[in-house]
Amino acid sequence: MRHFKNIIIGFGKAGKTLANSLVKHGEEVLLIERDPQMYGGTCINVACLPTKNLVLNAQRGVAYEQAFASKQALTGKLREKNYHKVADQELATVLDATAEFVDNQTIRVTDDQGSEELTFDRLFINTGAASNVPAIPGVKLGKRIFASTELLAQPKQVKHLAILGAGPIGLEFASMYANFGSQVTVINRHAGILGKFEPEIAQAAAADLAADGVTFLHQSQLTKVTETAAGLTLTVTGPAGEQEVAADGLLLAVGRHPNTAALHLERTDLKVGKQGEVVVNDRLETNLPGIYALGDVAGSPQFTFISLDDWRIMNNQLFGDQTRTRANRPTYATTVFLKPAISTVGATEAELKAAGKDYRVLKMPAAAVPKAQVIGNPRGFYKALVDPTSHQILGATIYAEEAYETINLITLAIQHHLPAEALRDQIYTHPTMTEALNDLFGQL
Repeated sequence: MRHFKNIIIGFGKAGKTLANSLVKHGEEVLLIERDPQMYGGTCINVACLPTKNLVLNAQRGVAYEQAFASKQALTGKLREKNYHKVADQELATVLDATAEFVDNQTIRVTDDQGSEELTFDRLFINTGAASNVPAIPGVKLGKRIFASTELLAQPKQVKHLAILGAGPIGLEFASMYANFGSQVTVINRHAGILGKFEPEIAQAAAADLAADGVTFLHQSQLTKVTETAAGLTLTVTGPAGEQEVAADGLLLAVGRHPNTAALHLERTDLKVGKQGEVVVNDRLETNLPGIYALGDVAGSPQFTFISLDDWRIMNNQLFGDQTRTRANRPTYATTVFLKPAISTVGATEAELKAAGKDYRVLKMPAAAVPKAQVIGNPRGFYKALVDPTSHQILGATIYAEEAYETINLITLAIQHHLPAEALRDQIYTHPTMTEALNDLFGQL
């Protein structure tokens, strides 16, 4: 039975970065990944980067097949780079195998050569998350029914795509496929989209998606799927009763859950949460000494930049002053990549009202920004919430071109308690979307 000082299960963002940290500090590490097509983790292979590459190419008018080839080349290059960044280190070993627990101190790895049991001083679980598959008659991943990973692997365009779910993943695919020229139908159990966002921005985005060709079936439930010679027949129940929707393919976009099934955690004393996550404290420690969990599998917000921040916490706990924890994670923004993107940070107006906090609303249309006209997409607007006395920024939502870049300046201001005047009075290069901050906060 071999023993390793450090074992990492999962080649995701946190795990691969941690492997390099351990090597840098002179420690051996075994990094286990069951799928060679997932070197580097979800983001570079089946999520953030390939989807954004497709989103941008769709908006540029690139044909699907050409965009797919570009996406494949991109992910292949990144996957190879990520593999060698770890595997080429003298103290690091990458093992292509499945890993499962035998007991609290032992794991079993299995590959084409057989099985082996390993022990460790420290074990880091970084197995990410997997797509939910709802228990609906006729719903099973296959030739025409996809989760996001499977849809990204389709070399031919789905001409009529139905999407179950109107969260960020569903909406990004809806926007992408509509821009590729597909017919898109979104089945949404809620009355509208993006319920946690500022309502006027969510409504504007819904109207723009509809203008791009996306059909929404709101307050509706998918009750059955039937495969036919021509494709799929979806039985949908909504406000008008039951109807049948024909489609070539169905995307299941109803959330993701921590990916722990193959680990057989039931053989250990590890605590597991209600969503199936490995329970950790703010230092990412499990209830068992020497075992840690990072990223989506630990119940962290499901963003690659949060997985990277989990690495920062772990790195600080192992090799730093142990001051970084999940409790003092910096402020961060989130983005939904539509046309244009929606980015948000801090509190919404509804949240401030519920908390009884005073605020002032600042708004301006994206069309007022010269760069939006240059780009040719003046859709959307900016909304910021500011403390009326201190002028601290309490929250902001941007629905405009390059929102995902501009929001980072606002995030930095919130994190460091800068008054809105700091952004109002800054000189920005021209023409840029960031210039909007001069006028947005110039309303003070």
